[in-house]
Amino acid sequence: MKIGIIGTDTSHACTFTKYLNDSNDPFHVPGGRVVAAYPGGSSDFPLSISRVAGYAEQLRNQYGVRLADRLESVAAECDAIMILSGDGRIHLEQFRKIVPYRKPVFIDKPLATTSADAAEMFGLAQQYDIPLMSSSAGRFGEALASALHKQEHGAIIGADVFGPMPIEPTQKGFFWYGIHAIEMLYTVMGGGCSEVNTQTTMNHDLIVGRWKDGRIGSARGNRAGNNKFGVVLHQAKGSQFVDVSAQSKPNQAAILTVILEMFQSGIVKHDPEITLEVIRFIEAANESRETGRSVEL
Repeated sequence: MKIGIIGTDTSHACTFTKYLNDSNDPFHVPGGRVVAAYPGGSSDFPLSISRVAGYAEQLRNQYGVRLADRLESVAAECDAIMILSGDGRIHLEQFRKIVPYRKPVFIDKPLATTSADAAEMFGLAQQYDIPLMSSSAGRFGEALASALHKQEHGAIIGADVFGPMPIEPTQKGFFWYGIHAIEMLYTVMGGGCSEVNTQTTMNHDLIVGRWKDGRIGSARGNRAGNNKFGVVLHQAKGSQFVDVSAQSKPNQAAILTVILEMFQSGIVKHDPEITLEVIRFIEAANESRETGRSVEL
């Protein structure tokens, strides 16, 4: 498949292209090749605009990717699209421009920075009858997947996830980096959270969700100290720690395998309702962080 990239302001643009285009890479994902990219970039987001040109040149010089001056030309040329722009605020605008081309689309985290934008994107995907998927790569790590497949500890009764959680002012609280830990929490707990409460200090956040069935899950974010991801799974017969960093296959290669399956089959196995709930969970956690009160989803 010919794959197009929209947004070269994150390292994911080069990482995904490496796994797709370099057949000698040990984590090569067969089935598609990145052939075109629209650099993009957000002028009011320093971390975006400062990186877009460098990653774009790397795509062109190292992997032979054609750089386009319009994202519509990428959509017209390719069989499938990955919107990788680091700025979640502009994903809806970009998606509106390419959805009429009726190509399968993956949108990197966050899908959007409001529930309204997220719902409109899935509505457009349904209107134009195209597969749409969005997720953090943290959902597909092999260490967490392996732990969840073990049966000896019984049913999941809760989970505590932790990870780095820097704040980016343009991306509304936890949408920038907190989404990784929150997506991992949803990988374990599934949907159905009813209420969120956030405790915050200068260097740490603790987001606690209460699920409708009575289970409790938390995501702890660190801006000082521990800079790794991990999960404690609480199960009926015991608890187990999952060191998400202790795995050989990169999360980006794992999620790319899922993305290619979706591109090729047209079937989205990643539940859109869960994606929408993650966005609403983050909205509620952000509100609780600001007000100090629990917020219902």
